[in-house]
This record gives sequence, structure tokens and C-alpha cells, in this order.
Amino acid sequence: MRPFVSILLIIAGSIFVILGIVGIFLPLLPTTPFLLLAAACYFRGSEKLYSKLIHHPRLGTYIRNYREGKGIPLKTKVISIALLWSSIGYSVMFVVQNIAVRILLLVVATGVTVHIATLATLKEEE
Repeated sequence: MRPFVSILLIIAGSIFVILGIVGIFLPLLPTTPFLLLAAACYFRGSEKLYSKLIHHPRLGTYIRNYREGKGIPLKTKVISIALLWSSIGYSVMFVVQNIAVRILLLVVATGVTVHIATLATLKEEE
């Protein structure tokens, strides 16, 4: 039974890593929560994959900064919010016709903006 559970955790962790990577490029998809879920799955399913994820030069940074309460860089906050509002704004103005869906998109964008703005801002080393 244990090997079966490990395989499931590794598969789930890999899916979460893929979603986290996609989230780097799509501001509507949260990167850090998916990478945290991946780390939790790998922690229980494969020490080797967990170590690779935590020590990855790009992806590991998201996890380490979150675990240490450092937050995210101001530049990342600004870019994320700008991309979020430009993509939502375009969708609301040109793609979505249903008023209820437009309102929902604006509410989601506002919620995500508040969440990003209230995260700790990472002090970048000079």
C-alpha cells in the first residue's frame, strides 16, 4: 500500500509543479500555493524530489521565501497586478458578454489584488 500512496503523491506533486510553473506566466494562477502543495506531496512521497524542488534555483526560491516569511519582491507584485488587470480588463471589455460573469471577474481581480498587495514585500539585497 505504501508504494501506491507514494506514487500518487509524486503524481500529484508533479501536477502541482506544472501548475506552479504555468502560474509564473499566468498571473491568474497562483504560483506559490501550487509549489507549496507540490513540496508537501514530495515531502511525503519522495525525499529526492522534495530536495530537488526545494533546492531548485528558480522554484525553490518561492517556497523558501514563503516559509521564511520574507514575502515577494515589489517588482513581482507590480508586474503581477498589472498583468492581472490587463488580462481581466481585456476579458471584461472584449470577450465576456454576460454581466454577471463580468462582475465576477472584477470581484476575483479585486480579491487577488488585495491578496498580492497585503503579502509581505521582500527586501531585495543590493
